[in-house]
Amino acid sequence: MAEGQIIVTGGSKGIGLAIAQDLSRRGRDVVCLSRSGRGAFGRHFACDMTDEQAVRQIMARIAQNGPVAGLVNNAGVHIAAPAASFPVADFERTMALNATAVMIAAREAFAHLQEKGGIIVNIGSFFDKIGAPGNLAYCASKAAVAAMTRVMAVEWARHGISVMNVAPGYIETDLNRDYLARDKVRTWMESRIPTGVPGHVDHVARLVGGIFTEAIPFLTGETIYIDGGQGMNH
Repeated sequence: MAEGQIIVTGGSKGIGLAIAQDLSRRGRDVVCLSRSGRGAFGRHFACDMTDEQAVRQIMARIAQNGPVAGLVNNAGVHIAAPAASFPVADFERTMALNATAVMIAAREAFAHLQEKGGIIVNIGSFFDKIGAPGNLAYCASKAAVAAMTRVMAVEWARHGISVMNVAPGYIETDLNRDYLARDKVRTWMESRIPTGVPGHVDHVARLVGGIFTEAIPFLTGETIYIDGGQGMNH
């Protein structure tokens, strides 16, 4: 793919940080965005991804430093509650960051990608195809990401832009490590995940990095599940 900056949203921690680090190891020029603007890696800018004007401005600012070759839409939120009592405010907050912000960031990146082409990777979830109790908003938002990926891929292919959806299963991060280490949770995962254990952030990062490194023009619009086989396990 064309050389240029790759923008990673939610790049200050967890999966986003791992993706930024992997891309950097592959020699790519990485720019991280987060709400705080403080990160442990690389160039980092503050941006509320739900603020449409702020996203437009930061994309333009980044483009002034050189061509933009890609975007990783990773920023997100997870709010759990039973469907029968799910607060509308929490549903809208989830959709705003997990779905609407993905559309806005991709749309604004498109303005800078269309001249030379590039790659957009949206980070979805295997929850997009299952009925996970307590996860009404999260499942809905990640299903929306998969749908938007397909539409963007079809519309933007003629500009040389590939759009992919990477959908992780349970991934161990700093935020959930203690929870996943509980005996009850470990036993449940051994019974549900064919590989027996949750994934690691570097697994997702290597997949995303590989998409950018290989840059296969005929591969676009697809959802790639990285869940240890859990989503297909019955």
